[in-house]
Amino acid sequence: MKKTIKALALLLTASSANAATIEERAATCFACHGEHGQSETENTPSLGAQQSPYVLIQLFMFRDKLRTFEPMNEMAKPLTDDDLQKFADFIAKLPKPQPPSEQGDPARMQRGLALAQANRCNSCHNADFSGKENVPRLADQREDYLAKTLAEYKDNTRHGYDGTMADVMGAVTKEQIAELAYYIAHYR
Repeated sequence: MKKTIKALALLLTASSANAATIEERAATCFACHGEHGQSETENTPSLGAQQSPYVLIQLFMFRDKLRTFEPMNEMAKPLTDDDLQKFADFIAKLPKPQPPSEQGDPARMQRGLALAQANRCNSCHNADFSGKENVPRLADQREDYLAKTLAEYKDNTRHGYDGTMADVMGAVTKEQIAELAYYIAHYR
């Protein structure tokens, strides 16, 4: 895996210097995040239609190792501030992820709705989970990735640029994380 990451980072560095368009440079991103930013890889987020300000902040945090995940730290390391903005704007224009083909289980959806309301998820992420400005789009995100991320905020292994998510997740139980992730992933 480390060899693959280093090869992708080298490819990104080389492609950054030689590629004429952001689309060509983003091909490396799609290796993990899926064609057009629609992830099919476990625990890897879909990037499509993510808010440009949010993506910019995340890429900056990866580049400067304020957020650590080795593949992304390596990939972001050679990016200039201008590159970060170009990638953020490009990602924001990608098509939004496709919703799951199956309807959510009504009982689980009801439990998830109650949790989303109790924790006021809609106050930052919007009622339709589309996100806004520096708040990520959650709508149609991978369920496994949502559960992983919520658990990381809960156990304080993922740090945002402020403590909001850690505070929100403080009262949410491990079992509730699964219900909340299920609800958000299946929300229509």
